[in-house]
Amino acid sequence: MGAYILRRLLLIIPTLIGIMVINFTLVQFVPGGPVEQVLARLEGGGDALQGISGSGGDLPAAGGDDRYLGSRGLPPEFIEELERQFGFDKPPLERFFDMLWNYMRFDFGESYFRSISVVDLVLEKMPVSITLGLWSTVIAYLVSIPLGIRKAVKDGTSFDTWTSGLIIVAYAIPGFLFAILLLVLFAGGSYWQIFPLRGLTSDNFSELSLLGKIGDYLWHITLPVLASTIASFATLTLLTKNSFLDEIKKQYVMTARAKGLTEGAVLYGHVFRNAMLIIIASFPAVFVSVFFGGSLIIETIFSLDGLGQLGFRAAVERDYPVIFGTLFFFSLMGLLVGILSDLMYVWIDPRIDFERRG
Repeated sequence: MGAYILRRLLLIIPTLIGIMVINFTLVQFVPGGPVEQVLARLEGGGDALQGISGSGGDLPAAGGDDRYLGSRGLPPEFIEELERQFGFDKPPLERFFDMLWNYMRFDFGESYFRSISVVDLVLEKMPVSITLGLWSTVIAYLVSIPLGIRKAVKDGTSFDTWTSGLIIVAYAIPGFLFAILLLVLFAGGSYWQIFPLRGLTSDNFSELSLLGKIGDYLWHITLPVLASTIASFATLTLLTKNSFLDEIKKQYVMTARAKGLTEGAVLYGHVFRNAMLIIIASFPAVFVSVFFGGSLIIETIFSLDGLGQLGFRAAVERDYPVIFGTLFFFSLMGLLVGILSDLMYVWIDPRIDFERRG
């Protein structure tokens, strides 16, 4: 197993390099870079993308650099100084290798527009995204596993039929639409003012007691967590049901029943461990998928300042250190989670040997 883990760890290096090469190359062809963003702000336009569409294109150039749409009337020295500050005075290949060398030392640089290191910025926004991802994953498992087991036991009954219809309808509802519905119904949109409209804590959070802080925190995260969890129930529930059904039909279950064991002993003493192998081992991957997927929309609707909002703003502003730093960090996390999932398979079922399979 040690050799397998070592191979997987070594494969992370070329995989990360490949991801960074592809994204760095794509960025070179995207208009409206950091220099254009600064020039657009100096002109009061606010966004360089407004100039790309051709607005102001008929104005005569009065100096500046013709490579930039917003450089009219600005001295070339100013443009060169901007390029030097952003590192664009170097060839793309040299910039790429400088970036890789810095990332190998876990030096992700500083945000172009916030005067804060990328690591500090990610750590500042991460609690919000971890809150959504962790609570959504835990709640999905707590609901889906018992429901899936019950559906497997009651396979073909009316309970199985109407619960399947319910979770499929829930799966079909887009997360953002369900989030808006929750706001309208329970956050003072048109009906009841039960939950707060935005944020993770109240303004007087620091003045509350320990129990008051816990209650305030849970009060704020209820609607965002429900909105981000709604689509997770269907996959996990049906996966649990099908996994249990497959195990129930196997020979060892019939043998256990023939020995006179109760249905509960058969189900939870024999079937549970084998049936839950895929479900429990996939927990890290499910958490990461919930952690990344849909966070932007949920954070925007509920005014939560997390990693989703950070990534969106960085892409709009062309804040390349934040874009590449978070991309590197999340890619590394995803690859490590893949290894962790394999280790959980072996931990749950020691009969699995990835090294021998390799």
